[in-house]
Amino acid sequence: MMARALTIAGSDSGGGAGIQADLKTFTALGVYGMCAITSVTVQNTQGVYGVVDMPPQVVYDQIRVVAEDIGVDAFKTGMLSNEEIIHAVAKAIEDFKLSNFVLDPVMRAKSGDPLLRRSAREALVRELLPRALVVTPNIPEAEELCGFQIKTLQDMERACREIYSLGSSSVLVKGGHREGEEVVDVLYDGVSFEYFKGKFVNTKNTHGTGCTLSSAITAYLAKGYALREAVREAKAYIQGAIENSLPLGKGHGPLNHVWRLYR
Repeated sequence: MMARALTIAGSDSGGGAGIQADLKTFTALGVYGMCAITSVTVQNTQGVYGVVDMPPQVVYDQIRVVAEDIGVDAFKTGMLSNEEIIHAVAKAIEDFKLSNFVLDPVMRAKSGDPLLRRSAREALVRELLPRALVVTPNIPEAEELCGFQIKTLQDMERACREIYSLGSSSVLVKGGHREGEEVVDVLYDGVSFEYFKGKFVNTKNTHGTGCTLSSAITAYLAKGYALREAVREAKAYIQGAIENSLPLGKGHGPLNHVWRLYR
């Protein structure tokens, strides 16, 4: 049977991030994708111009119907803009015994526009972090979760420990915001660190990188990969998606999610 992956996230009308990026990634990696839309954003490569949140019961019911009918081998969350939506997602996770949870703590769009209300951050940490197999913050998100600046690899390791102490089973702090010729992501499982390295690509077309990496990890978990192998394969996939990114729009262009089909 084909592996099944669910994304619980916001819609990006520009197609580069959110639900659209997740479903493209699932398809590219040979996984059947399903979705529960949490918010509809008015968005393109230049910014976010409006957000309409879904009613929490609608979010819950989207998860319910796919879990009861099709089944879920792994799932991820992206944009969860308010406390009520976070409560609904947490309840669905418990009610339908969903596992292999990748938590992408989406706080801002690539343009800098906020996507998570400040009042919702505590709910995210309290209700979802302890349920996650892995949480995947970038450096700005990790700084907000930890309360200190991250400049060095040692800072990233410290951030991993801090976020792990909040309850997640594993933490992947992504290093794409650090300067240098190499991008290093740090995975911590409470016992040891593992480092995933990639070549820095000098491009402005990086819209949706966080969504894409977390959905790639989700896809590989759905296919039965262990977490470390899922992260390693996802890192290789996103490296190619960035190297073959698309110069579309006037701002941060999107990745090429189907780059492997056109090699």
